[in-house]
Amino acid sequence: MNGTFRITLAYLKELGACRNGQRAFQKAFPDGGEYQEVLDRCAEEGRLDFAGWLFSHVGPTEDVRTYNEDIIEPDKNIFFAGRLEFSGSVSVKRIQAGLGIQAGLGIQAGLGIQAGLGIQAGWGIKAGWGIQAGKGIKAGEGIEVGCGYCVFAGLSVPMSSWESLAVVTAKSKPNNLASGFWKPLEGSDEKTQ
Repeated sequence: MNGTFRITLAYLKELGACRNGQRAFQKAFPDGGEYQEVLDRCAEEGRLDFAGWLFSHVGPTEDVRTYNEDIIEPDKNIFFAGRLEFSGSVSVKRIQAGLGIQAGLGIQAGLGIQAGLGIQAGWGIKAGWGIQAGKGIKAGEGIEVGCGYCVFAGLSVPMSSWESLAVVTAKSKPNNLASGFWKPLEGSDEKTQ
């Protein structure tokens, strides 16, 4: 499936969308809209609740969105149904991807970072809230979340597969690693626990 998949009010009703969601959708897209177009609108309006519901009911796509420049916009949300690729640094409010997130440099979100599969950054990964990945997380530097929040890896794989599919790698172990298999970055002084 790709992000041009058309969503209509009738389809949302079939999926069991709440009345509030149906009304908001009908107001914004009276004739329906493409899946990614709807997610982009959710991002613009900061509607993580609606975007999260769509991700869980419609699922990921095979699309890839590439950003070839730094994205330094602290008030920006990015919700994408497929894979996000950043050649430079990204610093935004919140990132959510149906598949994976990859950045050549660093990833920073004032709020949360969530990916259906893996998250990878050449430098560090930092979120004001938590970080969630369906599979592994890898950073060339550190992985950091806000006080009281956690790093979750391996949410889409059984615990018995964490050692191979839910690996969390960085120069130092995140203090709040709640799930996943810790493996220090090659050449660091950290030890596997």
